[in-house]
Amino acid sequence: MSDTPVDQMTFEQAMKELEAVVGKLERGDVALDESISLYERGAALKKRCEDELKRAEEKVAAITLDASGQPTGTKPVEGL
Repeated sequence: MSDTPVDQMTFEQAMKELEAVVGKLERGDVALDESISLYERGAALKKRCEDELKRAEEKVAAITLDASGQPTGTKPVEGL
């Protein structure tokens, strides 16, 4: 597991670590205390990924297209 703070991770880093956390928890061969720590880290990673996906979705939704379907710019999206 990485020591990088979750809020400083890229989406890709967070997803990779989340997959590792899930794998460890699914194996079920970790002590209870470690399982709790892993679950807590996993929850934070999940939230980070969800937040990044939401931002990406909003950016994609803001893209404006002309009549032929070509991008013409973006609509302003609050907070981006």
